[in-house]
Amino acid sequence: MSILLADREIERLMTLHPKGFDLSLDRVSRLLGRLGNPQDRLPPVIHIAGTNGKGSAAAFSRALLEAAGYRVHVHTSPHLVHWHERYRLAADGGGKFVSDDVLADTITRVAEANRGETITVFEILTAVTFLLFAEHPADAAIIEVGLGGRFDATNVIRKPAVSLIMPVSLDHEAYLGDRVELIAAEKAGIIKPGCPVVVGAQENGTAQDVIVETADRLGSPVQVYGQEFLAAEEHGRLIYQDQTGLMDLSPPRLPGRHQYANAAAAIAAVKTAGFEISEAAANKAMTTVSWPGRMQRLTQGALVDLAPPGADIWLDGGHNPGAGVVIAEALAEQEEKLARPLFLICGMINTKDQTGYFRAFHGIARHVYTVPVSLSEAGVPNGELAARANEAGLSAEPVSSVANALMLLRDTWGEKEAPPRILIGGSLYLAGAVLAENGTPPV
Repeated sequence: MSILLADREIERLMTLHPKGFDLSLDRVSRLLGRLGNPQDRLPPVIHIAGTNGKGSAAAFSRALLEAAGYRVHVHTSPHLVHWHERYRLAADGGGKFVSDDVLADTITRVAEANRGETITVFEILTAVTFLLFAEHPADAAIIEVGLGGRFDATNVIRKPAVSLIMPVSLDHEAYLGDRVELIAAEKAGIIKPGCPVVVGAQENGTAQDVIVETADRLGSPVQVYGQEFLAAEEHGRLIYQDQTGLMDLSPPRLPGRHQYANAAAAIAAVKTAGFEISEAAANKAMTTVSWPGRMQRLTQGALVDLAPPGADIWLDGGHNPGAGVVIAEALAEQEEKLARPLFLICGMINTKDQTGYFRAFHGIARHVYTVPVSLSEAGVPNGELAARANEAGLSAEPVSSVANALMLLRDTWGEKEAPPRILIGGSLYLAGAVLAENGTPPV
């Protein structure tokens, strides 16, 4: 699929407007007003914030709604390979990424409405989301926050069907604060007076308290994981329970024990938003859900062919200590079953806690290959990143690319050893580059 028109238009905007984030609602509100306030003409909105698990919650919510026969728009960010991944439009048989011509036309119209005034590209692209979703019919819209919540450009939605807040931990400290309660307060900024709230499994009690107190203050009914709803693994099944009863479901297709809680949060959110989800539909959703670049198993492609034969290769764009913990736990669970040594191929950007991320793999990973992140100007030099891994107690060395790391591993692998497990991760930029180079972009 050609995406040259949309890419060209976005690249043009990048040269005209500041990069990065400037958290405010004034500029996007002004622009949306000129477009006729499309954010007020959306189908029921599931608005999702959080540090980790937002994307999984969006994927589960989409799978649940589509399995139940609803037509669903989905906005997520960032994209991995192509810009159009941010906009999935409702369609019979399941949503599809927006076509290049429709995306390019919508971007052009939004940019013209801005009249050259100061704005960030993310704000323009958020306005594109609302215009696309208002102009194409759907039963529901799932909208993921870009950064924070309170001043994120998506937070112009006045009456969401439900606000879903996933696990909160330290990330983006330069924008959101360096204490978890400050970050939780920013995430809780998506809560609207009187509109229902679902709180996913929080690792930090302080974060949960801040979110619940915000909901109470605004008169917003709140459901909390572990109180009004929960999920448990029993005999290899996912048992979901809320105040209306139990669902006995297949285990989530997305690997990792944390996905049970993510699935439960999505089920609670979709039901709270007013959608009927049968046990059969929920079961189908657990078996069909897909979320590229997050604990995604790579089984074929140009990069896979460079690895040791039989290697078990995983790709995950998680990039902060909280993500490191859940990824490491998921891989440790497999270690019990597979008895294969784990190797990491990691690239990270300089706004992340690199040592904190690596610390989660202490005692699990045999060795780390650090690589540059070519798609970001903020990429940490691979030599410096190896030093951060060393600080976390890991054996590490810098190499020039993911391809070279895989070939180095292949060329030094003993024939009598069990094939390795390989995790490629540390950055969504790296995950996107890997999917592109491997020839397996999201669909």
